[in-house]
Amino acid sequence: MKDQDLLKPAQKQIVVIGGGIIGISTAYFLAQAGHQVALIEQRRNVAEVSTLGNSGMLATASSTPWAVNGMRRRVFSGLFSQEAPTILNARLSPSLWRWMLRWTSTPELQRYQLHSERMRRLASYSQAILLEMQQYYRLDFEQTTGLLQLFRTQKELAATAPLQALLAERNIAHQLLDGAAAQALEPALHTARSVAGGLYFPELASGNCTLFTKQLKSIAQASGVQFHLDVRVDAIDSHDVRVALKIGADVLHADTVVVAAGTGSAPLLRNIGLNVPLQAVKTYTVTAAIKNHDVAPKFALQDDAYKVTMARLGERIRVAGVAELGARDTEFDDKALRTLLKVTQDWYPDAANYHNAQMWTGNIPMLSDEVPLIGPTRASNVYINVGHGGSGWSMALGAAKIVADQISGKLPEIDIEGLTLARYLR
Repeated sequence: MKDQDLLKPAQKQIVVIGGGIIGISTAYFLAQAGHQVALIEQRRNVAEVSTLGNSGMLATASSTPWAVNGMRRRVFSGLFSQEAPTILNARLSPSLWRWMLRWTSTPELQRYQLHSERMRRLASYSQAILLEMQQYYRLDFEQTTGLLQLFRTQKELAATAPLQALLAERNIAHQLLDGAAAQALEPALHTARSVAGGLYFPELASGNCTLFTKQLKSIAQASGVQFHLDVRVDAIDSHDVRVALKIGADVLHADTVVVAAGTGSAPLLRNIGLNVPLQAVKTYTVTAAIKNHDVAPKFALQDDAYKVTMARLGERIRVAGVAELGARDTEFDDKALRTLLKVTQDWYPDAANYHNAQMWTGNIPMLSDEVPLIGPTRASNVYINVGHGGSGWSMALGAAKIVADQISGKLPEIDIEGLTLARYLR
């Protein structure tokens, strides 16, 4: 592979590594800024890993860390439950044990709110960009407006007080509902299961992330982005003025490289001496065809107890959740399946053909504080856009626009404090 086969002279010759929603968003904004961009993806198509199994949630308000107070207790109690939002795999490596201890350390309220604020700041920015793009390009990606976050017990509902205060402070539209009001808002909810209450977000949305990503790929191609699929970058080296990418026996040089390869980012970053606490967390989705529209959900739903979401994707329902720690396989764990199906049976048991559903499992890249890392590294002309976890689509466009602005010598449009490597260098 020759340099000229990938890139032609332009303002900057930039390579983006990674063909998921994060990488394609980054390539799009770089091309919009006038750069010559090539995107390299090791699989045969884009959106084939974590983007393929995205929950569909575009929920700014629910972009919060999974690790809440008592997380360590929740993880270990799940060992003895038939259903659980988190599965602890026995094959944990020492590095993952250390990561998990950081992740599950009892978060002080102030720190939890800090991480939540950073995630929501980025997600809100991203949502505003998405609305502009949706209107400009007239995109249809099976979107649905409205999110209902359900609570099974009064204890769960009472624990949302800090969240409600933060929502009010950030002017995020929401309504606190008791059980009767939640069921009145969403009549399809199964009445046999009691509802303590809910939080309703009328302006938040869900949609088909894979469909959106492929639409964005077409737009990026029309903007001049060159896509090179089934190509694996083995290493990067920034010792020279330009960045060298080793691809098999060939070496490609570029002015700038953006690493946005999801769970595959960590080994590439280690090449340049950057070790970040990025772990691959296995998660699951079930996608089922709707069979009874009268009892199908009108809104996206989030079950707070099990951390499971349900979203309408056209004529299908996508159920997503469960975090499995330490898994190295791609098998569908029975406990994970039971957890997802329990939520469907509790809330919308007759809405879809769940037992004939399409099942997916894969890894999402997650940092121990669950806040993504975006921007420059210590290595010259190497940028990162990694660690978005389960909220990847919610934050993708905003993170990509920030990176494109930084590379283009522009100030980002929002405060990026807490989103860069600086938080690990203090």
